[in-house]
Amino acid sequence: MNENALNANVGLKLRGLRLARNIKQTDAAKDLGVSPAYLNLIEKGKRVMPFPLLWKALRYFDQDPEQFMSTLGEGRVDEALAKLLDEPLLKSLDIDSESLQSLSAEPKLAGTVAALFNLYKNTRTQLENVLTQLSAEERTRAQTGQTGGTGPGLRFDYSPFDEVSDFLESHRNYFPELEEQAEAMRRDFQLERLLTSAQLIRLLEERFGFRVQFEHAPSGSSVVRRLDLEEQTLTLSPDLTEQPLKFQVATSLGLLLMDREKLVERIVGHGRTRHAETQRLIKVNLSNYFAGALMLPYGDFFKEVERTRYDVELLSNIFGTTYETVAHRFCNLSDPKRTGIPFHFLRADIAGNISKRYSGTGLKFATGGGSCGKWAVHLAFLNPGQLTRQYSMMPDGATYFCFAKVQLQPIEGSIVKGTAYSIGLGTHAENAKYLAYGLPTNDLRKDAVASGITCRFCERTDCNQRSAASYRFAFAFDEYTKKDCFFSPLLVHEGGKGERGEPLDKAPRRRNKDGEG
Repeated sequence: MNENALNANVGLKLRGLRLARNIKQTDAAKDLGVSPAYLNLIEKGKRVMPFPLLWKALRYFDQDPEQFMSTLGEGRVDEALAKLLDEPLLKSLDIDSESLQSLSAEPKLAGTVAALFNLYKNTRTQLENVLTQLSAEERTRAQTGQTGGTGPGLRFDYSPFDEVSDFLESHRNYFPELEEQAEAMRRDFQLERLLTSAQLIRLLEERFGFRVQFEHAPSGSSVVRRLDLEEQTLTLSPDLTEQPLKFQVATSLGLLLMDREKLVERIVGHGRTRHAETQRLIKVNLSNYFAGALMLPYGDFFKEVERTRYDVELLSNIFGTTYETVAHRFCNLSDPKRTGIPFHFLRADIAGNISKRYSGTGLKFATGGGSCGKWAVHLAFLNPGQLTRQYSMMPDGATYFCFAKVQLQPIEGSIVKGTAYSIGLGTHAENAKYLAYGLPTNDLRKDAVASGITCRFCERTDCNQRSAASYRFAFAFDEYTKKDCFFSPLLVHEGGKGERGEPLDKAPRRRNKDGEG
């Protein structure tokens, strides 16, 4: 071992002894009679350790000098780090044993590095398992002729919201008991088609004995409705306009009705849910469902839907509700005797975040990582005053007709202080002819916008608006070849010649359906 390596080894071992005993560098320097800066240089191997000071340090750390000197050439690496030496990623980063030995002198750092690397490996393994499952599901769909995006078996990062979505889809978002209760309430109180908030408040007071009051929320709070079961009061924000006010009162009626009749237990059953929060979230969704059923009674609404050919804006005017409420109600029309067109529903903000979603068309939404920027629900923000319409074609050939409209609710004349959401609906392309908004087309493949579910799982190689590389391909790029989007995978036949004229041999091959190169 040369002199520089010996100095470095001595310094690292002394630093390891100090850290193992939880002694601060300033305290050790004071006890050894040197400055903290000088001890720091010694520990880093940048200064020669004088023999008298080394002897003093060994006594200070209660070390046997002969044993200490005999270990100087061992170059011991922390056990957790030593296991990483054979890892392919570590080899690709060109980290040698000497570098790991330096890390070994920092016990906490060494443990953190090892833990992070193992976390990376576990996450990578999970991702590979997900991709394997996706590939198997794609093969199954190809064999059975099914379409519609990501398969139903995918359960990666399965949240309570995903569990609620699966619950609603398993019931086709149709709950006859809630429809019957809403019809009975309308009949008992002889309610007309167009409800008012005053009627609903009187119904709440007479049916459930609750008192309604209007109060501004405390500073810093955004609560617009609070139902107090003990005091039997419903407190509402005076800032609510008529349409959202009606919906909040109707939702409160739904919550009280479900508590009294134990409807959640009857509908959900006594089976265990994966998440503790799921049943309460289902209750919220069912109370909203009841509000829609009360304000838009199935029979009358279905008749007007067919007459107006699913004209959302016209229907919202006929029934005095919001555009979003009508769009939601479209997704409830699954009565076997009066079945509507199947829709998927999305609500997105201007940043592309999806806060509500439901699929009645078989389209499977991504559970995380964003959605496709080519979807109508996102493009609607380019023309917020108009209805955005398009045919969308998925990579597997499934084609949908989609339309979306931006709903603005300013506060104090400011949209920034208020809300801006895009409400999107989509159905199978062949259903477009039944809609007031349907677009004519002679060549669906030519007119449809090539889109996907989310960039991370999209297999398109020609998308000009990718926001991330796809897991379907091994990410690689060539500095001599530029695609219209950096994250689009570079195929072998697209590679040009290197600067010296040799063919590119590092361009990734397109993966097949089995995920193999």
